[in-house]
Amino acid sequence: MFVKSVMIPKEKCLTIKGNASVLDALNELEAKDIDALPIIEDGKYKGMFNKYLLYKAFFYSNTDKDTFLKQTKVSDVVTREDTFVQTSDVFEQAFMKLYDFPILAVVEDEKFLGIVTRYDTIHQFKSAFGMNTKGTRIAFTSVESEGRILKMSDILHKYHTSVISLVTFDETDKLVRRIVLKIDNEQKLDRIIQDLEKSGFRVLHIDKDE
Repeated sequence: MFVKSVMIPKEKCLTIKGNASVLDALNELEAKDIDALPIIEDGKYKGMFNKYLLYKAFFYSNTDKDTFLKQTKVSDVVTREDTFVQTSDVFEQAFMKLYDFPILAVVEDEKFLGIVTRYDTIHQFKSAFGMNTKGTRIAFTSVESEGRILKMSDILHKYHTSVISLVTFDETDKLVRRIVLKIDNEQKLDRIIQDLEKSGFRVLHIDKDE
């Protein structure tokens, strides 16, 4: 999946200019209940404005609140100027860059194209784990060797089982891989588990959505 699949286009984004006062920017954040505003000049991305930066700048300003809010410009309180993604970047890159900030700009050739939010990325991860669809989640481990995923697929195919999601993780032991599989709820679960264990998979946990 690519960033362009989860981004909010610029036409639907709230933005602000660098010469706006921080008071105007703060009022916009509070009125719309949003976390940050992209700073845009002539269609080009210049960075992000958020409350944390505002409070930090005020703390070190040595001015009273009203003066600071009215005289300080958004361009004086800016961050993330060089942190953004492109539409062709893979979704995982956006997720990592959103680790410590709620909004990420999508930029190409300095032009602002939209944003990706932490909420949207979490929603996509929920989809990847099949959390939006009822089924049975099976967590198990397997020795890291060629053909193990194919063997698991053969077992599921044998019982005509529909797969909702499949996610794998590296264990601390690099020779072992942890797998989380979600399938449709069905009566053949016991036989599927038996075949997985006979094939060398170690089942850790089974959780069935009700």
